[in-house]
Amino acid sequence: MKPAFMNWSSGKDACFALWQLQQQREYDIRYLFTTLNAAHKRVSMHGVRESLLDEQARQIGIPLKKAFLNEHAAMEEYNDLMRQQMAGMLAEDIRYAVFGDIFLEDLKQYREKQLAQAGLQGIFPLWQQNTRELAENIVSAGFKAIIVCVNTRHLDESFVGRIIDAGFLRDLPPHVDPCGENGEFHSFVFDGPLFKAPVKFIPGETVERTYPAINTSQKGETSQKAPATWDHRFYFKELLEV
Repeated sequence: MKPAFMNWSSGKDACFALWQLQQQREYDIRYLFTTLNAAHKRVSMHGVRESLLDEQARQIGIPLKKAFLNEHAAMEEYNDLMRQQMAGMLAEDIRYAVFGDIFLEDLKQYREKQLAQAGLQGIFPLWQQNTRELAENIVSAGFKAIIVCVNTRHLDESFVGRIIDAGFLRDLPPHVDPCGENGEFHSFVFDGPLFKAPVKFIPGETVERTYPAINTSQKGETSQKAPATWDHRFYFKELLEV
């Protein structure tokens, strides 16, 4: 099998993409690769604690490779960090990077350009799948995920902390993508076919946070500054270790 690494957010799309690849047996996923906020030790935009991320990877059984990014880092700083990480992957003869992206064409092109410069190739197992069907398939496959972040421009506070199930999908407003592909919400997967045992946690308080006009809507990645009208207010559900 071809050595690869999985770009890992701790959420449902990456988890489902990994599960599909494991069934196809074409790629050997050597690492789950995650970017975390260096100051708070949490998954970017998801807000999940590093300790829960560690436990998630342990239950899945794939080593976790982490990169720490300064809070409100500029795009060039992000690119420099990624170049260093990709060079490390190449040194281990890993030449394939897997993403859970579904239909954001500009993001896919950006990833492919950056990967090509580093000598890697992008793999997109979920690309252009119907997001309603995909969300339903994730639920029916047995994956259990909790909503850890919602964009207040699209969803109210009642959605954060909910489990993704048929009821959740039914309650989403018509303008919200069922997979949250436009950054409407983010999730943490705590159980499913990939897991040896569920990740144990206790839902804590709901926190409202406001960020500067930095574009972080594209699956948790930091990019160039956006107009002042850009979405910048979010609700987060704190998850506490048991």
